Amino acid sequence: MSRRVVITGMGAITPIGKDVDTFWNEVKKGTIGFAPISAFENKDSRVTMAAEVKDFDAKEYMDPKKARRMERFCQFAVAAAGQALSDAKLDMEKEDPYRVGCSISSGIGSMQCMEREHTHQMEKGQERVSPLMVPLLISNMAAGNVAICYGLKGKNINVVTACASGTNAIGEAFRSIDHGEADVMLAGGTEAAVCAFGISGFASMTALSPATDPARASLPFDKDRSGFVMGEGSGVLVLEELEHAKVRGAKIYAEIVGYGCSCDAYHITSPAESGEGAARAMENALADAGVDKNVITYINAHGTGTHYNDLFETRAIKLLFGEHAKEIRVNSTKSMIGHLLGAAGAVEAIICAKTVEEGFIHRTVGFTEAEEEMDLDYCKENREEAVPYALSNSLGFGGHNASILLKRYEA
Repeated sequence: MSRRVVITGMGAITPIGKDVDTFWNEVKKGTIGFAPISAFENKDSRVTMAAEVKDFDAKEYMDPKKARRMERFCQFAVAAAGQALSDAKLDMEKEDPYRVGCSISSGIGSMQCMEREHTHQMEKGQERVSPLMVPLLISNMAAGNVAICYGLKGKNINVVTACASGTNAIGEAFRSIDHGEADVMLAGGTEAAVCAFGISGFASMTALSPATDPARASLPFDKDRSGFVMGEGSGVLVLEELEHAKVRGAKIYAEIVGYGCSCDAYHITSPAESGEGAARAMENALADAGVDKNVITYINAHGTGTHYNDLFETRAIKLLFGEHAKEIRVNSTKSMIGHLLGAAGAVEAIICAKTVEEGFIHRTVGFTEAEEEMDLDYCKENREEAVPYALSNSLGFGGHNASILLKRYEA
């Protein structure tokens, strides 16, 4: 069985906008969401910047009692999922709930809960650990809470592949519809790891930028890049079988036509130096769609702003596309919102959908000049041009590589 899969709704909670329209408009303006960390007292760390979601009140998006039994990453997911369902105008009263599933991932879950309950244990004893600790912190609870809140009784999964989680979640949802396991899937990712534990862990491995100037903190592909900025938020898309969408007159943003994965099998944090693994994931997505590599003109890169990722991802693009790589626009949304970890690929998929819909390619904010080997078009300026296909890459610790291919919808 092979069924066409389209995007009919989207929701986003990000550092530069708490809905898709606001987020996309700020992206087009090149707005950056970096500021000194406010989530906790950050005295000793050399890392001072993060991309936090400002003024988020869960009660605006869900029942207050339910919100109190969710950690921040779950609240983000429920909020973004509600927006996506509303945008899609999907009436669950008219749907078979067992044909509507959920594939929403988080790479980490709640580090805040770990911090809080560990403190309780150390200060007050083992008996003072909350009985809700486990269901609050485990990463699958984002998908679980979304299903509970909106009555989704179909396939429910949480793919945990570190920073590739959001893209894998969308890809597996695409597969689920393509194979007839569901008619509709809410798909995406969510993360909220801006806390002392999270910042300390990534800072100690020198993955985070020590920059104190927000304008020079997240610099994907730039010669002055010094690491990524931790971001938080959620992106959720409504994926739907085409005929199901047409019957109910749904608006269609874009079509998902390909999904590819691979593993570097190389190192727990570094991508393979040759870019071979990431190249294979992109190649698999193109093969899945039956699309020739020479028609690709736009890639939303993983583009973290770390030295190795940006160099090795560039090598991957050049390895797969050869001379055609010079004709491809390559940008990084992380230049504005930082790295949302398990939510990154989902939010970037929203960017890809809007890019093919509107024919607008955003610039890589802060990019000025790359080193010699990195000689691709990293989008120093915004571009307005037709974008028939958008390829989105996500690369995760452990060597996880995932790519999805979106196409401008044609009936």
